Amino acid sequence: MKLSTPSAVHKAFAALGLPLLLATSPLLASTSAAKQRPPTVGEQRYDQHAAAMAFAQDVAQRRGWEAAWVRDQIGQARHLPAVVRLVSPAPAGTPKNWAAYRARFIEPRRLQAGLSYWQAHRETLERAEAEFGVPASLIVGVIGVETLYGQHLGQFRVLDALTTLAFDFPSTHPRAETRQAFFRNELEQLLTLARETGRDPASLRGSYAGAMGWPQFMPSSWLRYAVDFDGDGRVDLFDSQADVIGSVANYFKAFGWQTGMPTHYPVQLERTRLDLPTLLAPDIVPTFEPGAIESLGVQLGGSGRSHTGPLALIELENGDAPRSYVAGTQNFYVVTRYNWSSYYALAVIELGETIQSMLPGRSPDR
Repeated sequence: MKLSTPSAVHKAFAALGLPLLLATSPLLASTSAAKQRPPTVGEQRYDQHAAAMAFAQDVAQRRGWEAAWVRDQIGQARHLPAVVRLVSPAPAGTPKNWAAYRARFIEPRRLQAGLSYWQAHRETLERAEAEFGVPASLIVGVIGVETLYGQHLGQFRVLDALTTLAFDFPSTHPRAETRQAFFRNELEQLLTLARETGRDPASLRGSYAGAMGWPQFMPSSWLRYAVDFDGDGRVDLFDSQADVIGSVANYFKAFGWQTGMPTHYPVQLERTRLDLPTLLAPDIVPTFEPGAIESLGVQLGGSGRSHTGPLALIELENGDAPRSYVAGTQNFYVVTRYNWSSYYALAVIELGETIQSMLPGRSPDR
């Protein structure tokens, strides 16, 4: 995202409330077939919307753009009732379920598509891993979760989606003001992207939140993190797989990916001395050194005890079944910068690693 610092992006995503916590309601990736149908367009155009036209005038003045061009672009946007419904919060008390969420992504169709994608783009994935230090498995996992390897890119006109969310975000939402500001910034970044790349902003299609291309980048992320990895002089996240792969890798590098560090370790809980309130207070932010986390009742598995750096206890609900736990490293936290959700992060990691184990010549337990 084209914000001042990575931490600013963290805050923007947190304020937006983007985590894919429920298997039935992804936000950044259009992963259900229903969301691939072209949305119903409302009658309302934004050329008669006072706040939208005032915003257009403000953008033109700040950017030094032709005011008529900005008004024309925003004014042609159509209200999308479906988008308003889709950003509304899930009903209170809706349970999270890691097992169900995982099963949605670690399944035969996505695994086979991911294997084919890896085999088709092996050299580019290897080049990205060598240049950015980000594992090919993580890149493949992200693309698979976000768009099922290009099968679900989204059918919403991005200009319509962002304008709807910028000016008609549901006022009943508890963070409506913050989210509306986020989408106004993204609308401005969409126009910036259009001017810098020569694209018609009305031609771009994506998710109902305005994310685009195989990696589902918001406009600000495209401007800040997307790279020309095929060397043709332009960035294309729709039709250049080299640019897609390089951009995902660059995104993680920008947020502090540490080459060679695991993302997480298995754990066992020692119930007699377990202090869950203390362990879960920092949420997913790595806070506890290995010795400290063990003193609070978490036994680290694998090479976790020799890990250098802080860890976080990651809690995953499983509906009515017992909850799952892992110890997340700084790299696990980096994965959540793509989407602020531990469920999302673990699904991406496990999808990529499972596909990697399917590659010819790979041991099935790797």
